[in-house]
Amino acid sequence: MPEILTPKEVANYLKMSVLTVYKHAKEGVIPGFRVGNSWRFDKTKIDELLIGSQVKEDLAGLRSATMRQQ
Repeated sequence: MPEILTPKEVANYLKMSVLTVYKHAKEGVIPGFRVGNSWRFDKTKIDELLIGSQVKEDLAGLRSATMRQQ
């Protein structure tokens, strides 16, 4: 069963303000869903977002290093 987080829990987990979590959720940057008027977040999807971001950063770093060597 997925671990569902509140905006406050996501803010603590990502070390950002709750208002930033709401803003990113509304913009679709952070995957979340509404339950009535409340936002909820699947921790697995947050983790996947973080892993995906890290992979993109790693690939960008590799491309940069490769370009410098040429």
